Amino acid sequence: MFEKIKNNFGFGCMRLPMISKEKVDYEEFSKMIDAFIKAGFNYFDTAHGYLGGLSETAIRDCLSARYPREEFILTNKLTDNYFNTAEDIRPFFISQLKLCGVDYFDFYLMHAQNAEYFEKFKQCRAYEQALELKREGKIKHFGISFHDRAEVLDQILSEYPQVEVVQIQLNYMDFDDIAVQSRKCYEVCVKHGKPVIVMEPIKGGSLVNLPEKATEIFQNLHGGSNASYAMRFAAGLDGILMVLSGMSNLSQMEDNIATMQNFKPLNEMELDAIAKVKDIFAAMHLIPCTACRYCTAGCPMNISIPDLFACMNTKDLYHNWNANYYYHEVCTKNGGKASDCIDCGQCEAACPQHLPIRKLLKDIKEEFEK
Repeated sequence: MFEKIKNNFGFGCMRLPMISKEKVDYEEFSKMIDAFIKAGFNYFDTAHGYLGGLSETAIRDCLSARYPREEFILTNKLTDNYFNTAEDIRPFFISQLKLCGVDYFDFYLMHAQNAEYFEKFKQCRAYEQALELKREGKIKHFGISFHDRAEVLDQILSEYPQVEVVQIQLNYMDFDDIAVQSRKCYEVCVKHGKPVIVMEPIKGGSLVNLPEKATEIFQNLHGGSNASYAMRFAAGLDGILMVLSGMSNLSQMEDNIATMQNFKPLNEMELDAIAKVKDIFAAMHLIPCTACRYCTAGCPMNISIPDLFACMNTKDLYHNWNANYYYHEVCTKNGGKASDCIDCGQCEAACPQHLPIRKLLKDIKEEFEK
């Protein structure tokens, strides 16, 4: 069914190497692509909103312009804030093809589906239009990416059995989380016989820079990096078609390649270590933000919410001056403090983690703006 896929490790292009906020580091990105393809992998994932539109054009210039089309698989997505009517969808899709420098997408996903977005997509006949584009050969495979409760996913797959793949957030921290419901969503995919594409297997990098006690647990296994255990946890489940990793430098790429080229599922000792790491995190009550930055796009006060959450987590982890410095001198130096929040709630509506962002910003205000 997915004959072009060479392996089960994909390059998520949401966190690319950057020279500045407005410019991708093309030299580093090209090196990463070369290493990825040379190692036998060929799956790339993007969306129009990634890096403010820079991800698609970086793929065009560093991938599509440098490799024959048949040598790579490219996934793109239809995101809700880029269309308002049914008539908007096809022109937007064509613009995505041009931005990526290709004449078809191997996979095209209805992006970030939840109960609210699904109703809009249905009203605009987005699923039907994607299936028509597939019949025309402009899409090879049709699917969804999903951020909501398991019963909503079950509804979507029941109403649209034509969905071929489902992309869900899945990692060892979120697997039994009552908000993200990774396990339950995974089980719905299994029930409907849908292959799973995993996003956020390292939880936005949170499972790389672990607390010292957690790192020691993995180091005592003498078997790989912190990231490698997270990748292997996700890839080891039955029915996983692809595990995406959003890498931002060559060293991260090389570490993931080393893990996934010679992939082995976790053994009982390693699974026990992961359970202990989860217990450590649970005791720390850190903010489980993945820095997807969906919350920042519509913030009327331009608050860089994930950066403020990172400051709070750093403060809770290390209890030193460094978090205060970054909060005042880096993250909010030009505005966008937690106290600037006007309580509109747009961020919470956009958050895939269902975080109580407004309350958390009040906590951050109390901590850093005393």
